[in-house]
This record gives sequence, structure tokens and C-alpha cells, in this order.
Amino acid sequence: MLHFDDDKMHEECAVFGVYNNPEAANLTYLGLYALQHRGQESSGMVVSDTKEITRYSGMGLVNQVYKDAKIFKRLQGVHALGHNRYSTTGSSKLMNAQPILIDFKSGQLASAHNGNLINANELKEEMENDGSIFTSTTDSEVLMHLIARSKRTTLKDMILDALTHVKGAYSVLFLSKDTLYGARDPYGIRPLVLGKMDKSFFLSSETCAFDLIGAEFVREIEPGEMVEIHKGKVKSYPIPQFNLVHKTAHCVFEHIYFSRPDSFAYGENVDKIRRKLGRQLAIEHPAPDADIVMGVPDSSTTAALGFAEESKVKFDIGLIRNHYVGRTFIQPEQTGRDFGVRIKFNPVKGVIQGKSIVIVDDSVVRGTTMKKIIKLIKNAGPSKIHLRISSPPVNHPCYYGIDIPDKKKFIASQKSIEEIRKYFDVDSLGYLSIEGLLKVVTKPGRDFCAACFDGNYPYTDD
Repeated sequence: MLHFDDDKMHEECAVFGVYNNPEAANLTYLGLYALQHRGQESSGMVVSDTKEITRYSGMGLVNQVYKDAKIFKRLQGVHALGHNRYSTTGSSKLMNAQPILIDFKSGQLASAHNGNLINANELKEEMENDGSIFTSTTDSEVLMHLIARSKRTTLKDMILDALTHVKGAYSVLFLSKDTLYGARDPYGIRPLVLGKMDKSFFLSSETCAFDLIGAEFVREIEPGEMVEIHKGKVKSYPIPQFNLVHKTAHCVFEHIYFSRPDSFAYGENVDKIRRKLGRQLAIEHPAPDADIVMGVPDSSTTAALGFAEESKVKFDIGLIRNHYVGRTFIQPEQTGRDFGVRIKFNPVKGVIQGKSIVIVDDSVVRGTTMKKIIKLIKNAGPSKIHLRISSPPVNHPCYYGIDIPDKKKFIASQKSIEEIRKYFDVDSLGYLSIEGLLKVVTKPGRDFCAACFDGNYPYTDD
């Protein structure tokens, strides 16, 4: 089985919550549909009718998991919690699908998590040695055990107590029979936003989900904040931490690749930031003889537009993407042809032939897919190919919720820029500098984690 996007980093999860709406399950389905890009391995939701919480999950895309209308007859209620998962290698199993639902001393509680707890294994080992039993390999289950073991008297305080013991990136939602909670780690590494529609409230990984259901974006959940939505009111609480965090470390890859361009993240429109990244890339690595600028659809299109605008070179559609292809397909074993790329992309020969072209992509990790794309484009007969990447070379692993390969598999850690240029067989190659990247995204009070590029991790013991 071949993943089409195996040359990209993969976000591991999306979360979506609904409070006080009779169409809670349907709205959660739509919210998860809008957030499909953040996770494609499994999807699940829980729904509360204020007396009991019902759970359903399955492997696959959102429209596959909920294709039977009978499912929604089971999921009746006014509060809901949904989750899309992209698993790391080896853990793509139904038992790891979220939300997790438990029944303990404070009643039923469900959770859905986006991020990665860097001390999860340590906490899990301690609890297993103390007699705890785990049924999955997810961070969410570690959190649920911490909540269940807490000596605090209210559910709100039990959740806050549990969050005090964890380190890493988390945007996590909890749902009891009548209350929705949302919490974000002190560095604000992963995004989490609050929305409202009439008397209903929503929590989501991205604002694009609010646009689909017609909800109003209210604000971002602050780093180190937990909100409690109960009896029609939103209350805010700080998450106690042993070491007080004084600055943010937002994941810069949300702006580069993960978030949809129509979302609002970290105080900015994602489309606006990607255009600026493209402009900065054109300043740092111009291509004076270029006839056209083209992106690798769809995630690189906005950066390519920015590059074209700054360069005053025509933007054109040089690659057509097949949007009707599933995420994976079975590759014939009897042929050496690159069907994975050929079935997804097709060059527009009339646009490319005889032209000096600039290809803009948002990122390169292994380089395997890009090499195939370049080979495909070469067959269309361009006179020159200038490759531009709107992010710096990826050199370091991520520990905060991105499925990223071992450092030994990064092309940038094995080859120099010139060696990469020769490997891709292009006339020139330019990556956006780290300085240029941070110049575009950093704003007063908003610092970013770029550890995958520079190795400077928010948690210094990584």
C-alpha cells in the first residue's frame, strides 16, 4: 500500500466539539469533514443526550466511516465530540481510534486529543507498575487515567490536575454528559478555536469547520487555558504548570502546510501568510529568466501565487491534480512506473513545453515524491526547471504531534543543497531561509516552534 503524500509531514489529529445543539451529530460530521486534511486513518464521535454518552468510530475517511444513515439514529443528543486521526506507523488500528470513552467515579467522560505528550510513555509505565491497565497506545488514554486517579473533588479540577502532570503539545477536548471542556498546552503548539451559533458553542482545530456549519469564530483558546462550557456559559481557567511558560511556540508548519488556507490560525489568515512566504522566497531566490510560476497542487498554490506576484512573472496551472483518487491505492508489482504520482498529477504540456518554469512546493522531507514529479514535468518539455521550496530544509524530528520520519530519511540531512539539486535534476534550487520564515510569521506576543528546521525545541530536554 502506498501513501500518496509520503513525502510530506503528516498532522496526526483533528478535534471538533459541539455544545447544546439538537443536530450535534450531524454538525460534528460536517466539522470532521472540513478537517479531513488533518487525519485520514480513522474517525469517531461521541454524542450525549445529557443522560448518557454514545460512541461510534471506524477506520477510513469521514464519508466512509459514517456512510450508513442508521449510525446517526444511534447518535442522538445535544452535545458531541469528534476526532479524525492520522496515526504513526504501526499504530493504525481501530483500538486507537478516538474519542476515548470511559466510565469512572465521576460518570462517563470522553476525550479527543491533537498533539503528542512527550512524557506519555514515562507516565504510562509508572501507572502500569502501579496496577493500571491500558487498552490502546494513545496519549488520550494516559490523560484519562490521570483524571481517574486524581484526588480532586470536581471534574473540572480533576482535568486541570491531570493536565498539570503532562508535558508536550496538546489541544484536547473532554465531554461529560452535560459539559464540554477544551484545553491547550502552555506553549500553544497546536491550534484550538472557539465558535458560536445562536445558543450553541463549538470547539475546533481550525476555523474552516465553523465556516462550513455557519458558526461564528469567537476567539482562539489561549495557550495554557482550559475552557468549560456548561449551562450556556463559557468559563476560563489557567492550567497550573510546574514551570511557568512566558512565550508561545506555535507550530510553524500549521502556516506552511497543515492548516487549510481558508482557516484563521495564530492570529492570521493562513492564505495571507502563505502568500507572504512565497514573496519572501522570491526575494531570497529569484528566477530572472522564468516564463511562468506554478505550484504543486493544492497545498503550494498560495505560496506560488505569492512568488509570482513578487517576481512579476505569470502564474499558471502547470499540474492538474486528480481530486477523485483515494488516499491510497494498490500499485502493480510487475512494473517500475511511478503510478503513485502519475495517477495523482498530470502536467499541462501546452503550458510547460518550451518554457522556463518555476515550481513552488511548500516542503520536502524525503524527496522521493518530488523527484518523481520533476521527472513527470520534464516529459512535458520545459526549457528550464527552477525548484523553489517555501520552507527551510527539514533537518530534525518533531516530538509534538507530527508524524515525521527518522532523521536519517531526511534528504536535507544526507545531502547538501547542490547535491539535492543534482538529485532532483533541476537547473536551480532554493529553500526559504529560517530567518525569512520567522520574519514572515513572528508577531509581538507570538513566537513559533521551528524545531524541525533549527533543532530549537520548546521543551529543552527533547
